[in-house]
Amino acid sequence: MKILVYPHDMAIGGSQLNAIELAAAMRELGHAAAIVSEPGPLVDRVRAEGLEHFTLDSGRRRPAPATVRRLRALVDEHGFDVVHGYEWPPGLEAFHAVRNRRGAAAVCTVMSMAVAPFLPPSLPLVVGTERIRREVLDRRGRRPGAVHLIEPPVDVRANAPGHPDGEFRRRFGLERGPVDVVAVSRLAAELKLEGLLTAVEVAGRLAAETPLRLVIVGDGPCRDRVEERAAEVNARAGRRVVVLTGQVDDPRPAYAAATIALGMGGSALRAMAFARPLIVQGERGFFEPLTPETSGTFLEQGWYGVGGAGADRLEAVLRTLIGSAERRRELGEYGRSLVVERFSLEAAARVQERIYEQALEAARTGAGLAVRRDAASTVGRVLAYKLERRARKLRGTVALDDFNAVAKAEPSPRASPR
Repeated sequence: MKILVYPHDMAIGGSQLNAIELAAAMRELGHAAAIVSEPGPLVDRVRAEGLEHFTLDSGRRRPAPATVRRLRALVDEHGFDVVHGYEWPPGLEAFHAVRNRRGAAAVCTVMSMAVAPFLPPSLPLVVGTERIRREVLDRRGRRPGAVHLIEPPVDVRANAPGHPDGEFRRRFGLERGPVDVVAVSRLAAELKLEGLLTAVEVAGRLAAETPLRLVIVGDGPCRDRVEERAAEVNARAGRRVVVLTGQVDDPRPAYAAATIALGMGGSALRAMAFARPLIVQGERGFFEPLTPETSGTFLEQGWYGVGGAGADRLEAVLRTLIGSAERRRELGEYGRSLVVERFSLEAAARVQERIYEQALEAARTGAGLAVRRDAASTVGRVLAYKLERRARKLRGTVALDDFNAVAKAEPSPRASPR
């Protein structure tokens, strides 16, 4: 097969890294894979993996007919069998790019907290948790397009204990000695900001009596707010209790430097691969450690949650972990074993290979009528969504990332980010 993978952007993030790593893994299975995207930091990662890269205009509208035409031209010129979009705009553009191309298929992976309701029912979907898969099937009933499950994969060879962290420590002045709580995260309002600000608050609470140091690795639109709160904590403590590194193109040394990891989604899984004890961060005060007792919940709902005791809970968990090196070792080893057994990149690639084969078989066996019907109806649904979003923007109520902001209205404590 020839596969064209289309991540939703090229900033450092779990969904994008999954797209690139799985594309490289497909090549290891004997297929040809390439990436199409706007410019961005992860393009270097694409080239380092030896994958061909095609460029999209970073100023384009999303979704856009011009992008569909670009994808269609790549399919025609290079003979791609599958166009795989990650998140809803690339998925929708991939669908329209191949819908009149005989023998070609589109696939869409959604690692957001919710699946956009206007994605075409005939478009094969891949989601990251069993709960989201069931929700999509329950909401739409029987749909011609399959809904598959691939839990966020991790390259457990590249992400493993023993990775060097010395240069990372020297670069950011992180002398050894403190208990380093490391969060690798995009500094964005949806999903991330609330928990990060709580972590900064708790670091300040513990600064006088524990050797804790909170290291936040990443960048984003809310960086100023996090920096401001961190500066207040550091001034009160008289030392660097909270350190912001900004974006780090290769975050593996940061995970390796962690004594304790704080994170969600793909970042949580990567931390586990380094055998670091993990505290899963969510929204509305959710902080829970990964233990043999809590793992079943996370395997069902994803590495995330909604609702909890907030700063008090995080402080209690940190006190327990800071106080016992043996407990940290036990939980780190448990997390590593769980990732290796269930979330390996190689296993995910084999599942994805079968998904592509099934999508191509469906495209060859006459899904044309459903595709034409979906193409017509989807245009109207997306237009309605855009108009509604514009109205909410004028009212000041629009979320920056709609389908990662669903938890704010969810009464359930279970949800999943990308």
